Amino acid sequence: MTLHVRTSGDPTMIATAVRREVQALDPNLAVNLQSLNEVLVASLFAARMGAVLLATFGSLALLLAGIGLYGVMSYAVSRRTREIGIRMALGAQTGNVLRLVLREGLILVGGGVSAGLLAAFALTRLVVSFLYGVSALDWMTFVAIPIVLGLVALLASYLPARRAARVDPIIALRCE
Repeated sequence: MTLHVRTSGDPTMIATAVRREVQALDPNLAVNLQSLNEVLVASLFAARMGAVLLATFGSLALLLAGIGLYGVMSYAVSRRTREIGIRMALGAQTGNVLRLVLREGLILVGGGVSAGLLAAFALTRLVVSFLYGVSALDWMTFVAIPIVLGLVALLASYLPARRAARVDPIIALRCE
C-alpha cells in the first residue's frame, strides 16, 4: 500500500504527523517514509550506473585507441628512420617531416572514422528503441566524437612525428 502526501514545505517536517496518523488508522502497518527525490534517485540508480559504466568503458576504449595509434606510428617512424634521414640530408625541413608523419596518422584515423560514421548512420534504426530523450541522429554525437578521436589521433601521431623531425641525418644514415 502506498500513500502519497503532498506538502509545500520540507517533507521531513510532516513525517512524524503522517506516521502518527497512519499508526492511528492501523497500528500493524509498517510506515516507510521517503521523499519523491529519494524514490527518484533509487529508481534511476541502475540507469545511472549503466551510464557510468558505458562512459568508463568508452574512455578506456579511447585510451587504448590512442595507445594503439601511437604504437603504429612509432613503429612506422622507426622503420622509416633511414628514409627520413635521407630527406633531412637532402634539405627537408623539420616542419615538412612533421607534416609527413602527422598526415600519415591522420589518414589512418580519417579512414576509420569515416567507416565508423557510415556504420553508425546505417545502424541508427536498430538502436532508436533504446534511446530516451536523444535523437538517433544526434548531431552532437556525430560531430563531437569524430573531433575527439581526431584530437587523440593528432596527439598520438605528434609524439612519433616530433621524434622523426629530430632525426640527425648523419646518425640515421650511419645506422644502416
